[in-house]
Amino acid sequence: MEDERKEEKKMGSKIEMVFRVSGFVLCFVAAIVVGLNEQTTILPLTLSLDLPPLDFTLTAKWYYLSALGYLLATNIIACSYSFISLFFLLKDTSNDNILILLVIILDTVMVALLFSSSGAAAAVGVIAYHGNSHVQWNKVCDIYGRFCIQVAASTVLSLAGAVVFMLLVVLATVGLQKRPS
Repeated sequence: MEDERKEEKKMGSKIEMVFRVSGFVLCFVAAIVVGLNEQTTILPLTLSLDLPPLDFTLTAKWYYLSALGYLLATNIIACSYSFISLFFLLKDTSNDNILILLVIILDTVMVALLFSSSGAAAAVGVIAYHGNSHVQWNKVCDIYGRFCIQVAASTVLSLAGAVVFMLLVVLATVGLQKRPS
């Protein structure tokens, strides 16, 4: 019976380590993709049919949109937390209830941060892709195609990171339920 419990604990610890490393990698890549996202394009503007078009250089950068700044910040926070929490995992914390509770709470905070920032970035992305005729906002993904693709990729990576952290919360909750009183 005791050997079974130790084996379950080892397996749970390995799964948690895989989830934490996955969360780290997903949030790290999402932060890099959005943080390096920039596109410059030349847009010709015709004022008159008799004159040649004027070329305007337009640049899109992640920090022009606060939702993308929020996405970057939350992914950096989640990535950093995931890295730090790996050290807690390597240390034997089976008897430290306060530390276990703190990790569960912080995992839950990471879920909330990542889902909220992904939602904000997705909302901005939908407006950039479709525009909004009611307020005369034009589509911008026609002009900044690569920029929009990178925002979408970063948002999907961030959502995947949120799901990984959610699975960590579920795993910890199940682990607490199985612990002897």
